[in-house]
Amino acid sequence: MAENHPHQDHLLKCISLEMCEQEKRFKLDSGSGLKQLKSIGVALHPIHVTRKSFGYADYPEIEFRLPFVTETSSFKGSSAIECFLEGEESIKGVFIGMEGKKGSFRLFAPEFPDWIEDKGVGIKLAPDQYTSEVMKSAITDLNGNFRLFSMFKNIHGNDAFGTKTSVESKLTFQNNDLNESQKNAVEGIVNNDDLIILHGPPGTGKTTTLIEGILQQIKVGKRILVTAPSNTAVDNIAKGLVENKVNILRVGNTLKVDGIIFPFTSEGKMRESKVQKEIKRLKIQAEEFRKMAFQYKRRFGKEERAQKSLLFKEVKRIRKEIRDIRDHFDSKLFDKADVVLGTPIGLCNFLKTESEFDTLVMDESGQAIEPFAWVVFPFAKSWVLAGDPFQLPPTVLSRGAQKEGFNISILERCFKNCKNIHFLNTQYRMRKAIADFSSDYFYKGELITPEAQKNVGNHITFFDTVGTGFEEKSGKDGGSLINEGELSILEKLFEMENINLSNSALISPYAGQVQLAKDQLSKKLRISTIDSFQGQERDTIVISLVRSNPDAVIGFLKDYRRMNVAITRAKERLFVIGDSSTIGQDPFYGSFLEYMENQDGYRSAWELME
Repeated sequence: MAENHPHQDHLLKCISLEMCEQEKRFKLDSGSGLKQLKSIGVALHPIHVTRKSFGYADYPEIEFRLPFVTETSSFKGSSAIECFLEGEESIKGVFIGMEGKKGSFRLFAPEFPDWIEDKGVGIKLAPDQYTSEVMKSAITDLNGNFRLFSMFKNIHGNDAFGTKTSVESKLTFQNNDLNESQKNAVEGIVNNDDLIILHGPPGTGKTTTLIEGILQQIKVGKRILVTAPSNTAVDNIAKGLVENKVNILRVGNTLKVDGIIFPFTSEGKMRESKVQKEIKRLKIQAEEFRKMAFQYKRRFGKEERAQKSLLFKEVKRIRKEIRDIRDHFDSKLFDKADVVLGTPIGLCNFLKTESEFDTLVMDESGQAIEPFAWVVFPFAKSWVLAGDPFQLPPTVLSRGAQKEGFNISILERCFKNCKNIHFLNTQYRMRKAIADFSSDYFYKGELITPEAQKNVGNHITFFDTVGTGFEEKSGKDGGSLINEGELSILEKLFEMENINLSNSALISPYAGQVQLAKDQLSKKLRISTIDSFQGQERDTIVISLVRSNPDAVIGFLKDYRRMNVAITRAKERLFVIGDSSTIGQDPFYGSFLEYMENQDGYRSAWELME
């Protein structure tokens, strides 16, 4: 077996640093600790339980609502959580999803705790030990796979690798609307037997191109594995494949998948099968044993304790029987599917070690930390990485791990030396004036805007707050930054510019500003952090930059990719509110302000202060 490559040891160190940061950040010590967790958005407390049920594999599932509006963006599907009540032992689980003030989670326990509906129950994010161990194993196991280990060394070497295949096209495209750069990318995917990068800037039809590439491979009998770091990105491709009548299997956390996709999950397919009746019978049996066990309250004798233990052993045995039935059912679904889709950890949980596909497609790979790639790479003979290294990188909590480059995505790692890159060069989302700044700054001026997206008026405006006294300050409990002045002028902006709120969004780099805006502005308006809004779009986008201070400190606005994401969400109109004296001393924002002036889009916020 080969010795560890230095970067293997480096990644293992980063995984440990990230786990230590999670343990430190999510630790609940006392009442003051809970206050801190709530202020940084990693605890939801109190919650009101609205429904209890036994779901997947007969695990307890809880639906809840929050009695207040708060920042919930850290709570993503499949996040590790703990449910807690002061004075009780917390219970581990997994977060399912959040919509507005309503959410749901699953507990890894044989029953609901008897305190689950008590006053003061909450949930908090927990260290994800399982994902950490899966990633470490994937990095260590590279040594035993010659081809993968060679690819690892290529990615972390200094020499170019891969070849851009050039063959005469013999494809009959199913989508006749593809442009030339998209067709070339599809041909590259079809002819790839190693690693290929599909570089798709905002609005260039990356998902459309990937779907065509997958359809072309299915035509010639290939099996495809599709993954992405988020369930939303996985479902976007799944929907396109369903529309093309592809036999897919969506695995992983499927309780919050799109309604169109649910029939193609194990849960959905089981509803129409004979297996469902047998599982239902077993669940009823388990419920009867649970009810008998619930007769024994918190204080009981030795015999009652033994009886309760026996009852729960029966529940555990039934749960295993249900799992075995599901595994057999899933195995048959897997054998029939042309495309299997899921997040890296979802796929790792589902697939057997010997599973092999012809091609792995990893979408949004610019947001995937490198170990996620090595978790799923072993399941395929060739790999397609799709995304844009000039949009937001993966989220990494540990500053130490960030300094070590752990937030450099697998796409960015490969982008440096990979020769097999296909650039999608035409954007269909934005008016030309909105697109051109990003095209020039990030894409060497190579991003084309078609005639249909040409300018028909003034599409971009910067409202300068310099001299207004609109200064940044820390939010409640010393939390994320806010700028109340920037929000105070928005009602006038909406009125003056005749903005349709239902197809508009306010986005900001700071969660504190987002929370303040949700408290103050119309519920018709979509309000989000920039990071959470990546991949989405609206006719009108308003960006509140927040930063305004005498020292010209701009914090993580310094990651210009965040601004690239923000600007490119708007289709028709873009409004940016900020302090030119604070941001303008930075070269990037200086260029942006100059571009705004050249587009006749520079105005003073005083116009909105009457």
